[in-house]
Amino acid sequence: MRGRRVVVTGMGAVSPFGEGVPAMYDGVSQNRCALSPLPEYKLEGLSCRVAGLVPPLQEKRIPRELRRSMSPMSIFACLAAWEALTSAGLSTRPEPRMGVAVGSTVGSPTMLHEFFEMFLREHSVESMRSTVFFKVMSHTVAANVALACGCAGRTLAPAAACASGLMSLCLGFEAIAAGREEMMLCGGADEFHLLTSATFDRLGAASHVEDPDCASRPFDMDRTGIVCGEGAGILLLESLENAQARNAPILAEIRGAAMSSSPGSIAQPDSAAIADCMRRTLEDADAQPQDVAYVNAHATATEFGDIAEGQAIEAVFGSSMPVSSFKGHLGHTMAASGALESILCIEMLQTSTFFPTRGLQKPDVRCGNLNHMNKQMYKPSGLVLKNSFALGGCNCTIIFDRLHENSMNVEKNER
Repeated sequence: MRGRRVVVTGMGAVSPFGEGVPAMYDGVSQNRCALSPLPEYKLEGLSCRVAGLVPPLQEKRIPRELRRSMSPMSIFACLAAWEALTSAGLSTRPEPRMGVAVGSTVGSPTMLHEFFEMFLREHSVESMRSTVFFKVMSHTVAANVALACGCAGRTLAPAAACASGLMSLCLGFEAIAAGREEMMLCGGADEFHLLTSATFDRLGAASHVEDPDCASRPFDMDRTGIVCGEGAGILLLESLENAQARNAPILAEIRGAAMSSSPGSIAQPDSAAIADCMRRTLEDADAQPQDVAYVNAHATATEFGDIAEGQAIEAVFGSSMPVSSFKGHLGHTMAASGALESILCIEMLQTSTFFPTRGLQKPDVRCGNLNHMNKQMYKPSGLVLKNSFALGGCNCTIIFDRLHENSMNVEKNER
């Protein structure tokens, strides 16, 4: 996108590895699995046995007057947003002119469950708490983050299922590049509920493996489907000019982004549309396929999703491009996935060390002729492309780059 340059200056995470970016990065860099067996439950017909659950948090750090309107996913997002602001050298309630773009799949499924369980039992709303609506409204996460961080800029809450987190980053990038905002907190959040796994179960896309260590195996011939998870990833985006003016730590530059639709099917991924979205992103970044050093795939370990994305990656980049997915480490954290995985991409850019797909032993040849990483890779230069897709034909792709010293000097000379 032509316009102002946009950089990432802060990041925060709540993931199945726990609270904080370091906890998540350490887990992935050590090739650990954050999945765990589901606790005892009663839901007839559900065959899923594993999930990526967030460990207990110190949520009472959030003042009660803020926490009372938050469900778990808003709590995840609030803690991640505070980490992002702090790491960017700002207070947890910075200058008011800051926007928010944070997506979730739906409002809190936990609160919806509790409400309808009460309503169907009592046929009354008299015992319903007044805060229920604020937890189930579709923009609950974005609204609570804006409130907790004192943000008075625009509030966006894209609901594009699994693509919501990356779509939020794309929207924030566009708003800053166009000069509409100086800074935006962007990302996604979701909380686990049995009905989330049940949805994919009924679609025939959920893993039925009981061993967490091998339940999620993207691109593998023996993969059995998605393992649902939860968490939140928040990134602070701002204009390069603004970041330089306040001497902010610049973690990465967003070189380009694209969003597109696959109108052919509401359920089946479209390889041609996915490839087109990646090509649009390259065009937006003024880059060629050979400029990219690594592709972080959405790859959720479903049969058709992995095949469509793998074939699209090969169509755009050929067979030599290093590719990996983090769903084997984290599970599929739904709306949080694109943001959490973008954070990992930026961490890898900073260290020039890239991590393989966990659990991939026998690559499925139907996924294309790909350069699947089976060990850590050192790449000191090149761009990183991140994919995120969703049911309903939602496609999002973004490109990250290191901020090069000579480009910073050019920016300063142009001011």
